[in-house]
Amino acid sequence: MLRAVAFDDATVLGLSAAMVAELSARYGDGGASPAGAAEFAGPVGVFLVAELDGRPVGCGGVRLLSPGTGEVKRMYVDPAFRGRGVARGLLHALVAHARGAGLTRLWLETGTAQPEAMALYASEGFAPVPPYGHFREDPRSRCFALDLR
Repeated sequence: MLRAVAFDDATVLGLSAAMVAELSARYGDGGASPAGAAEFAGPVGVFLVAELDGRPVGCGGVRLLSPGTGEVKRMYVDPAFRGRGVARGLLHALVAHARGAGLTRLWLETGTAQPEAMALYASEGFAPVPPYGHFREDPRSRCFALDLR
């Protein structure tokens, strides 16, 4: 089950803390790029939590990056629940939301220490684009975009 929540909801804060811990372990200097609750407010923004058996197991959101372009942020699935289609389901819902909000492009940033994320995005039609945003100068950054038209 997916449900929309505020980015500063306690459930999101717990999932975000787990994501930051995993990114820190993978990259050694980690953390996520800055994001605030207002960025995920509707009608363009959204933040979703995925639940299995009533337990929050993943999350992800869309925020406005520039006119016509949204950005997928904070995609995360608890490692114990990976391989069950949770991330793909979240991504499909985020893409559908972005289209419904009138966006024409959807961008995202991930990194070289997240090969499973890069494989997911590529399998869903996201194509590599030049680095942008908070990590644009980081050689480990990998950015992707999807044309929503």
